[in-house]
Amino acid sequence: MAKKLTVVMVEPHKVPYVAEIEDELSALQKAVGGYIEVVGNGDGTLIICNEEGKLEGLEGNRRIHDGASIIAGTFFVVGEDGENFRSLTDSETVKYMERFAEPEDISQDEVESDMGITFYSM
Repeated sequence: MAKKLTVVMVEPHKVPYVAEIEDELSALQKAVGGYIEVVGNGDGTLIICNEEGKLEGLEGNRRIHDGASIIAGTFFVVGEDGENFRSLTDSETVKYMERFAEPEDISQDEVESDMGITFYSM
């Protein structure tokens, strides 16, 4: 049996909650509704979201990285342990429950404008 990960689950238009997810690819994908994308928070935690959420037209959920990016669809926050995932600590759980406590209204236009690739000439 796979180990369980304690995570903070964040769904569009809802307050976050603590959940347990099996540490298996199929369970992680099921939790976000598709292929997973890993986004670093820079503090030993990761956001796991649907890699194609914006392309699939999923609802905007929360702004991250000081508003520089938008996550579309359900995502969760998990701990990072090298190349593996780990359960969040109690303090990390509190931090992300507070960080994502307020649901955000994000228009589909905002989500669409956050898609794409920017090319810079050298």
